[in-house]
This record gives sequence, C-alpha cells and structure tokens, in this order.
Amino acid sequence: MPHRAPGAPRGQQYLTGKPIRCYRPQGSPHIRQLVDEGFQAFNAARLAEACQIFADKMLDPVNNATIGLTIAGAMTPAGLGGCVIELMDRGLIDFIISTGANLYHDLHYALNFTLRRGSPFVNDVDLYEQGVIRIYDVLFPATVLLETDTYIREFLVREGLDGPLSTAEFHGRLGRDLLEQRPGCEEYSVVARAAQAGVPIYTSSPGDSSIGMNVAYHELINGSRFMIDPNRDVNEVCAMVLAGQQNGCVILGGGSPKNFYLQAQPTLWEVYGIPKGGNDYFIQITTDQVVWGGLSGATPSEAVSWGKVNPGVLPDTVVAYCDSTIAFPLMCEYAVGSPHNRRPRKELLHHRDELVADLKRQAMAARATRETAGAGATPE
Repeated sequence: MPHRAPGAPRGQQYLTGKPIRCYRPQGSPHIRQLVDEGFQAFNAARLAEACQIFADKMLDPVNNATIGLTIAGAMTPAGLGGCVIELMDRGLIDFIISTGANLYHDLHYALNFTLRRGSPFVNDVDLYEQGVIRIYDVLFPATVLLETDTYIREFLVREGLDGPLSTAEFHGRLGRDLLEQRPGCEEYSVVARAAQAGVPIYTSSPGDSSIGMNVAYHELINGSRFMIDPNRDVNEVCAMVLAGQQNGCVILGGGSPKNFYLQAQPTLWEVYGIPKGGNDYFIQITTDQVVWGGLSGATPSEAVSWGKVNPGVLPDTVVAYCDSTIAFPLMCEYAVGSPHNRRPRKELLHHRDELVADLKRQAMAARATRETAGAGATPE
C-alpha cells in the first residue's frame, strides 16, 4: 500500500459534492405541525413524545431543569453542530458530554476546512491512495486531519498547560483560543460557542480521539505535565446534577457519553451518600436495541433500578428508535418554535468550583452521619 503524500492535490474527483454546512434550526411551524399532527404511531409517536417532553416540560422555566446533552456518533461531521450551537445560544442545554471525535471534527469547521457530501459506495483503497478520508458519505482531504492536528499541538504549546485539568476546563480554554485565533468561528464551531456561552463540554474517554492523541504527543515529545483528570470530570458533573432543581438529559446515540451522564445519580447516592432521587426527564434517540444487554440500548425503566431515573417520572421518559441525524434536527426545530424557546443561560462552566465545593460539603456531612450511625450500632 503506497504511503499517502501529505499535501498532494489529489482525490479531487471525490471532493466535488456540496459542502456540509452547520444547520441552524429556525423554529419552523410546519415541523411542529408535522410532529404534533402527523407523528401518531410507532417510532414517529415516540419522537413526538420526545419533542413534547423536551419543549413543554424540560424547558418550562417553572421546572428550572438542568439539562445535559450527550453526543455519540458522527454528529458534527454531518453538520448537526449547528443544532447544538442554537440550543446553547438559547440556554436550552446547560452542559454537554461528547465523544472526543465529535469535538475534533468540530474543529475542522472552526479552522475553515470543508467537509463535503459524497457517496458511501466508493473504492476505499482508491480513497486511501488519493488521500481522501471517508466518514460513511462525508468526504474530505487527509490534509484536514494533519492541519487540525497541527493546530491542537500549537494550542497546547501556546497555552502552556501544566498539571491536571478537567475536560471542561480544557475544552473551555481550547474554545477561547479558537475565538482569539479564528474570530467569527463561533457561528459554526460547538467548541468555540460553548466557551463563549459558558457551557461546559466533557469527554468521558479523552484518550479515544485525535485530540487525545495530540495531547499524548505533547507529553511524549515536549515533556508536558498536562493531563486530563477524570476525577475532576466525575465530581464536576455530579456537582451540576446535585445543584439542579430538576435534572434531565437528551441522549444522542448511547455509548460512553450516555453512561457518564447517567452515572452521576448512582455516584451521589451509592458512593457519596447523597440521595438525589434520579433524573426527572430522560430522552434518548438511538438505533441500539435493549435485547443485546448493552448500556447503549438500556431503557429508562431499567435505569430506575440503578437510581438513575426517578421511579415516579417514567411518563416523562422516552426512547425514540431513530437515526439521530434525522430525529435531532426535527426535535431542535420543534423546540426553537415552542413557547419556551429561550432560557437564561446557567453558564455552568464558570461555576464549577463553587458547585464542587458544595458537593464536597454535602459528601463530608453524609460521611460523618454514616460514621456516627456506625459507631452507635450495637453488635449482635
């Protein structure tokens, strides 16, 4: 297999499709009519339930829900980062847990590279030889990867990171750097807009992406002591969930981001001794089935047994078995066109330290209570 020639102007015959743009929902009344009146049975009805739970209950200011969005699957390469940006702008989501890959591919848009519509029915050996990358039917030059990697490595040097950080702090700094280096990129970059809007972004598996690969390079070659601290991620997410008046999630796909969000409730009651009570809302859009026993397909009713979902709120939970690239933009259109289409931003990115301090205070108090109870127990 011949080695790719970086920078070689080849593979142009594969790169003639329309550019993939960040789609921004506008609140179409026609979509709301379609969902409310046309989606009447089967998975269409489940998607209608998801739209209605999100727009009518989770976004109702009376409930003041803290809403987490989890993202798995190749959503940003498909242009769905624009939906996430619109939700952040309007205060309709409060924090994000994403695969690292979605954030890495989001950087392509921030750096003004072009991903194009293509076909999945192409010769992948020829793509390799021509220096073209394929994500199903999304095509772009391999040089996009190389130049995005270069930006990340230069950012790491420029920022002078040293010591442990949470992924939220890391992505916040990355977003601020993008705002400085690429003014205006917040219009089509989730990472940049999140930093601007104060929305923390977590990655449950930071080493499992090209961003993590470049962080590893930075340590190996430059001797950096910077590292991602997963303990900080766990505590920060738990602290945000604990502080919520109500809690809810919108889960795209499943995987590690889904579990990382949902584990916050068991962490609170099982480990820290703080019974929060489980999530009040649970929306998942997925193609994973429950019968395989994996977390990605696990239903909200199963999550009740773990304390992840409040057993009294199952009517406010739904799984829509749909492709996220179809269902998510429809749900966003529905929400943007709803009466509760804007909320004050919580800007949790800037309140993490105080929230974690409160988590620690409550966890210490719970431990003291357990120790006192244990000391007073009479042995049989």
